[in-house]
Amino acid sequence: MSDNLTQDAPAVAEDIDTTQPLEALETTEPADDATADGAQDEPEDDGTGRTASGLSRRQLLEREGEVAADFLETLLDICDLDGDIDVDIDGDRAAVSVVDSEDGRVPRRLVGQGAQVLEALQELTRLAVQSATGERSRLMLDVAGHRAERRETLVALAKEAIDEVRSTGERKPLSPMTAFERKVVHDEVLAAGLVSESEGAEPRRFVVILPA
Repeated sequence: MSDNLTQDAPAVAEDIDTTQPLEALETTEPADDATADGAQDEPEDDGTGRTASGLSRRQLLEREGEVAADFLETLLDICDLDGDIDVDIDGDRAAVSVVDSEDGRVPRRLVGQGAQVLEALQELTRLAVQSATGERSRLMLDVAGHRAERRETLVALAKEAIDEVRSTGERKPLSPMTAFERKVVHDEVLAAGLVSESEGAEPRRFVVILPA
């Protein structure tokens, strides 16, 4: 990553409310992710379908997308990087993508080796959203279609492993994956009627598919 990016990015992070206790900004993944890696506590509602912020669940997700888009646009401007922001809602979470613009392509260094830069950028964006909404965010960030492409590969990998487990009747451990990648595999296994669990510790945490 260029010096310009690493030097200027903290200026955007100053928008995060650092007066909150560290615990309030904690976004660590829970240890028990056997069926939903990367899942976090859902915002509590008061029984009327509204969260603590007074917004409905959908309104909160829309607000998360707006805050994330503003944050990422500011970051791109500061670093003088090309890219447009797409905002959507994917199931129970906001989904934000940095995509190529008419002015140029999104720098692939924002994904980084093993998607490490993307994961870090996602966590920073979640913190900015949490600071603005007061709610823990499960927002999913994609850059240059990396996650979308990776999802297709993982679905094919999961299906192949599922067939093997059904054929052999033995458990099948997979290679270490990120929380996003494990979640994709868990969902595919669940849809196939089997059970999966995660074992190991980050960054070597992996999925094990179990026979029925």
